[in-house]
Amino acid sequence: MSKKKWINLVSVYSIIYTVITLLNSVLYLRSGIYEDPSGNWHELDRAIILLIGVAAFELCTSLPVKPPILRYAAAYIPSQLLAFAYVWFTSLREPLAKTAYQDIWMNFTGLFIVLSGANAAVSIWMKKRGEK
Repeated sequence: MSKKKWINLVSVYSIIYTVITLLNSVLYLRSGIYEDPSGNWHELDRAIILLIGVAAFELCTSLPVKPPILRYAAAYIPSQLLAFAYVWFTSLREPLAKTAYQDIWMNFTGLFIVLSGANAAVSIWMKKRGEK
């Protein structure tokens, strides 16, 4: 992988992590919670789950599978299973919330759909731009 590709991946990871962390902090503050009740583990968990997501996104953009839907599915399914496994492993250190698996599914899937949609839109735009 080229140096430019690594820089882009690290940039995307950093931007998404920052936005998610700031949004989480604002939501806590609006709710009257001034400290993260989950502490530092929550930050590390967020970073690892996001790393899984960014790696999955990179995988889906570089797989040599022609139909894009199959390429996205081939990247999404194992990465979602890996995220579920990570959530299960966190249960060994602390009890999980009742909605932990639902939460990780909704957040991971939502982010994956947004990134995949953006990637597809950019690809279509680039193709149309190249045709003109």
